[in-house]
Amino acid sequence: MPPAARKVQTTYLLLASFNTLAASLIWGINTIFLLDAGLNNLEAFAANAFFTAGMVIFEVPTGVIADLKGRRASFMLGTITLAVSTLLYMLLWQLHAGFWEWAAVSAFLGLGFTFFSGATEAWLVDALHFTGYKGKLDTVFAKGQIVSGIAMFTGSVGGGLIAQATNLGVPYLLRGIILLITFVLAFTLMRDLGFTPAKGERPFTEMKRILNSSIEHGLKYPPVRWIMLSSPFISGVSFYGFYALQPYLLELLGDSKAYALAGITAAIVAGAQVAGGMLAPRIGQKFRRRTTILVVGLLLSTVAIALMGLIPHFWAVIFFVVLWALLSAATMPVRQAYLNGLIPTEQRATVLSFDSLLGSSGGVVIQPTLGKAADVWGYPASYLLSAGFQALALPFALAARRRATIDPKAKAADALSPHENPAKPEPAA
Repeated sequence: MPPAARKVQTTYLLLASFNTLAASLIWGINTIFLLDAGLNNLEAFAANAFFTAGMVIFEVPTGVIADLKGRRASFMLGTITLAVSTLLYMLLWQLHAGFWEWAAVSAFLGLGFTFFSGATEAWLVDALHFTGYKGKLDTVFAKGQIVSGIAMFTGSVGGGLIAQATNLGVPYLLRGIILLITFVLAFTLMRDLGFTPAKGERPFTEMKRILNSSIEHGLKYPPVRWIMLSSPFISGVSFYGFYALQPYLLELLGDSKAYALAGITAAIVAGAQVAGGMLAPRIGQKFRRRTTILVVGLLLSTVAIALMGLIPHFWAVIFFVVLWALLSAATMPVRQAYLNGLIPTEQRATVLSFDSLLGSSGGVVIQPTLGKAADVWGYPASYLLSAGFQALALPFALAARRRATIDPKAKAADALSPHENPAKPEPAA
């Protein structure tokens, strides 16, 4: 790997680890935090739905900002927005605020995450191409998944232990501080390589141009479209499945105050993410096509989610959580590499933001639906419904696999071989 490309990869891994560490400090306790503030399951997951609604509303505009003004600027805006919204969350908890206050701040929190989605991945891919990287994108994404998993493990366990030793608000305060440190790191280390921010005098005209071009290379392009249309079902279930684990496992254990266990549960998912990132390159050696890996992983993870509801025993659920997380982590780098092999450089951040938007839109509907199911029928039934929702993604994944056999560009992006090089960026229009 060229030294300049290695520096890009190191910067990406450092920012990914700090960003995930900050985020994961509250992942193990967030649902408990909302319930402790006086919300019921429906309200807690409806607040989460407003978070994902914020991502839906702001996803494409922030992606366009990244394509117009730079990925570095977008990343730094994300750290500041998340820091402020996280501290507002802590304030609402102290005030035992009403649902609509939670909804508003949750949407603002969603805005913060949209500055990252698309922009960070686009920055990495463009910078690697610019610095002469000739290896597999899957490998770099897998490394990112590994360091993120380690950071998530640390943050989740730490957040749970800190909450139990102090109170539920302290992890949110620490999260805000680490996000400010991440801002300084991004300001110091990130540079927009292989990408020149637009300098047009009429930004709205430029936004319209990029948006239209992104639709052309995204939803109107079948190999990308079918993968993107599977996102609402997979992401919506992932949001609910992860956050409902916290009260579900405490209920199975019979101790509603075991906050440390909630953090450890999230850490188990993080450990599976690390293992999945390590497995991703090896899995790629066993299959000829990326879309085959995506279909098989989706099918097996759907079965794992269903078994979490069918066998409501603590250790059984833990086992199926590990399996679900392992499958999701192992297939994510494959999905990222496939999509990036199909998207031109100029529209990369916006198209990837479209993908995140569709995933978030699923969370807007699925989370409160499953939260209501948990209130009425209990958590096991809600996990069975989750499996049903995720199964709806299978036809789209199969359609993407069929399309990759007839489209030359998709066939190249779908192929896995030991000597594969990532697709070269297309010249700017």
